[in-house]
Amino acid sequence: MSDPNRDPLAERTAASEQVFDGVMLKVWRDAVVLPDGSKGVREYIRHPGAVVVVALLDDDRLIFERQFRYPLGRAFLELPAGKIDAGEDIRACAIRELREETGFEARTWQHVGVMHPCIGYSDERIEIFLASGLTHVGHALDDGEFLEVLELPVREVEALIRSGEITDAKTITAFYRALPFIGAAART
Repeated sequence: MSDPNRDPLAERTAASEQVFDGVMLKVWRDAVVLPDGSKGVREYIRHPGAVVVVALLDDDRLIFERQFRYPLGRAFLELPAGKIDAGEDIRACAIRELREETGFEARTWQHVGVMHPCIGYSDERIEIFLASGLTHVGHALDDGEFLEVLELPVREVEALIRSGEITDAKTITAFYRALPFIGAAART
């Protein structure tokens, strides 16, 4: 990774102002000095970060959710995910989100990596976890949270991605990042 102080493409912040302070999203507008010394404006969203969980059942099916997403006006198939609370450990967040949304707890947790879903307009990062050794203990959905929990075979997930039925970027990225760890048995 390059050092922003030495990167010839780096932009330097000259001024920064918050233009919107929402419940979760914070919008900023910065004046920047571009690599050639000219000036520019950057508008972006500050996001607290999130986790996504690839939850693997013993029979090689994955836990999915079907959830309505208001900005696009329809339900999507997604892996369990959620926002990191201020000061919260990322693994603790993954454990909490899996339990709250799906009712499952996992014996084994593995951090698979991180993704940045919206690099052109947000600092959001999504930490990817693989959870296995699942036990169903009952969900504890947040107030105002409505979703369906499904169990999908790995091969079916791949087919749904290829057919365009699964289009959620965090789900597609997390699935393919975790796939090598799931093992060949799950793909047969």
